Amino acid sequence: MCIVVPVLNEAQGIQATLQALAPLRQRGARVVVVDGGSQDDTRALAQAHADAVIEGLRGRALQMNAGAALGWGEALLFLHADTTLPERADAHLLQALSQGHVWGRFDVRIDGRPRMLAVVAAMMNLRSRWTGIATGDQAIFMRRETFAQVGCFAPQPLMEDIDMSQRLRAVGPPACLRQRVLTSGRRWEQRGVWRTIVLMWRLRWRYWRGESAHSLAEDYR
Repeated sequence: MCIVVPVLNEAQGIQATLQALAPLRQRGARVVVVDGGSQDDTRALAQAHADAVIEGLRGRALQMNAGAALGWGEALLFLHADTTLPERADAHLLQALSQGHVWGRFDVRIDGRPRMLAVVAAMMNLRSRWTGIATGDQAIFMRRETFAQVGCFAPQPLMEDIDMSQRLRAVGPPACLRQRVLTSGRRWEQRGVWRTIVLMWRLRWRYWRGESAHSLAEDYR
């Protein structure tokens, strides 16, 4: 199994994220950190805790594609730099793939002070089960052959996880694992929980209507 971690200026938390993957590495997983041009010490801090630290073109989708292109492992897991996997995530993932699923994701829990974040996470998990669409915060995984079949992540600055889920869903339904990843609530705390909820729903609605991810990215920033 190969775990691909795209990063950009994540010096504050990258060591903790990668150290949490040490048990998986001991069981055979390989970790690839793909830097998109960090201006801090991200790359240096990651070196001791990953099997490879490479540089890629800036953009989460491009970085994840670069990591997957190394060709390690028959299963791929794409992990955000501010997200921690549940215990024995590798075993749960591989079991799901062995039972006929070709892709999947974990449930998510959001770390942060606002109590509303628990509701946000619950709605994310429920929506994902209803729609078969996963977000990057849920640690999307898949068979390598399926990744090649659907054509990698689209080179777009936003909604690359939604686009990938749509193409994967055409191949088969996701394995919606109930084990929870823990992801940072920093973007909700920085912008405000309700403001972020409204923003993300508005952006998703516009994306579903066919608006370019590039124009949406401008509003997201």
